[in-house]
Amino acid sequence: FIGVVFASGRRRVTVEQVREIGSAIGRRGPPPRGRDMASILAALDRRRPLLVGVFADQDVETVNTVADQCGLDVVQLSGSEPWRICDEIDRPVFKCRKVHEGEAAVEILSEVDQHAILLLDPYVEGAYGGTGRSLDWTVAAEIAERLPVVLAGGLTPDNVAEAVAIVRPWVADVSSGVETDGTKDPDKIRAFLRQVKEVESPERRME
Repeated sequence: FIGVVFASGRRRVTVEQVREIGSAIGRRGPPPRGRDMASILAALDRRRPLLVGVFADQDVETVNTVADQCGLDVVQLSGSEPWRICDEIDRPVFKCRKVHEGEAAVEILSEVDQHAILLLDPYVEGAYGGTGRSLDWTVAAEIAERLPVVLAGGLTPDNVAEAVAIVRPWVADVSSGVETDGTKDPDKIRAFLRQVKEVESPERRME
């Protein structure tokens, strides 16, 4: 997956930039329209990265319009949006749940809506993400035993292998952990991917 940020902040991109990225990765076929895991897996079978548009507390009309303009494959909601909003998005959704320190897995599982894929990120006051802070991986592991999980928060080439081995997430999400001086670092991205692949198993392939 390639994440492109439309939420406010220094990483924010334009529609034109995302269209250029889409062209560069050789997009083929329409974006997935279903809201379930099968839609994403079918798109992954095209053997190209999928574009994930990251939004935070933006209205549904804006999200759907940008998704159409850019040909996004997946929408990630990283704000305080209620789960019911996922039903109004015209793409599969990664819905971020901010995990507070000391919060139990059962509390999180009790509010998850099956119409979206759960993304776990640590709660940091005043921040949507990209803070470099980690959450409790043992809590994430409990949740990942029940649901496909996108694990975010503080992952780097130095710790992602341990995180994946403990949690066994479906996706490992990284942003600041592969940056140098605030810019994505190709060497760190390659190192991150190498570490993830070293712990993957035939039974549970990491994307």
